Amino acid sequence: MNDSPYWNPKTETMSRDDLRALQFVKFKRVVEWAEARSVFYQKSFQRAGFDSSQLNSWDDYDRVPFLTREEWMRSQNDFPPYGELPVAGHENAIRFHTTSGTSGKTPLRALDSRKDWSWSAEMWSYALWGMGVRPHDIGYVAFGYGTFIGFWGLHNGLEKLGATTIPGGAQPTPTRVKQIIDYDVTVVASTPTYALRLAQEAESLGIDLKNSKVSRIVLSGEPIPPKTKELIEELWGAKSFDTAGMTEISTIFMFEPEDQPGGTHIIEDQFVERVIDPETGIELPYGERGERITTSFGRSMIPLIKYRTSDLVVKVPHTTTSNGRTWDLYQGGILGRVDDMKLVRGTNVYPRAVEAIVRAFPVIDEFQVKITREGIRDEITLLAEPVPSVTDAEWTELIAKLGTELADGHEGLRFIIERAPENTLPRFELKAKRLQDLR
Repeated sequence: MNDSPYWNPKTETMSRDDLRALQFVKFKRVVEWAEARSVFYQKSFQRAGFDSSQLNSWDDYDRVPFLTREEWMRSQNDFPPYGELPVAGHENAIRFHTTSGTSGKTPLRALDSRKDWSWSAEMWSYALWGMGVRPHDIGYVAFGYGTFIGFWGLHNGLEKLGATTIPGGAQPTPTRVKQIIDYDVTVVASTPTYALRLAQEAESLGIDLKNSKVSRIVLSGEPIPPKTKELIEELWGAKSFDTAGMTEISTIFMFEPEDQPGGTHIIEDQFVERVIDPETGIELPYGERGERITTSFGRSMIPLIKYRTSDLVVKVPHTTTSNGRTWDLYQGGILGRVDDMKLVRGTNVYPRAVEAIVRAFPVIDEFQVKITREGIRDEITLLAEPVPSVTDAEWTELIAKLGTELADGHEGLRFIIERAPENTLPRFELKAKRLQDLR
């Protein structure tokens, strides 16, 4: 068996100069491919006064126009069902998937060819192997297997590297927990929220996950505050690994490796990722928080060039790690969304920041945030569902501490904290939506 920590040692450890040269060749190739075959890009490039002959070095990167979700959506609405981005019709595709729709917007529709879908599995293989998953492992995919792309690629990645793969679709949570135990599962894949839900269900069933065979939990679909990650690892007695992907690229673009360096490596031989100021569009240096821009090299049916993802990230150089990879990282993974921020009485409120504080109180099983307008004043309320054993006296002490932590983390903003009855707040299998703006 290959004992290397790298799925592809050549590209994961190549020099930065060689990597940048490789990226440019692939970037130019995908721009030329899109220009020749995608009606959308032909129109977009023409409006921007750009053509691929002008792309001769990285100095010409800014000549290429951005792609936004709104433009893709408009194209999809004007030329249903897939819009003008695809380079070919559905007869050339083997898969159809959509975005999750948790933002409340109409999901984007995406097509993949056989080659695209094979590439998707390859990207997951980079990640899974880097986390330490090997052919002897047994993977359980706690996912509904609908049109949302979710963990479809992970499933194929597990198979590609030779692991036994158990599809956990169409199963109630108690059944999934029992299968994880009964089948001696070693690797579980789910959203962070659902990993917590599985742990809660295991406790109610009298099952001690810490004594199970599970050693790794692959997390994706949501930003993961450090406290949430710590809680998942504590409840499962296993390592958890952050990943992130997008339906728009059909797969993942980053992963946290076995040594857990405090960030996620960008798969830079397959993507060009930059961070910009979301207001000005100007590229930001290492260490500054901004919007993630991606170009994918592997998806041929729908080229994705300089796509504005709305993900908030902080990029740091590969030299911050010692695992030998020369790929840069996103410190702390995905930090949130540009469009997730809510302004409450002059204070910025991000769902991830609220969760980071709440998860420091393990007795809170689930929570929800509601923003309302009372007359001319905005109010923010945290509904918290504690474990049943919390007494009234303990609750009073808990909300005093929690209220102080929330205010300290939000420039003194006062949160109203209410106790939710047991099992009344929604539980989530896919992306959690815990913040409701009712103004």
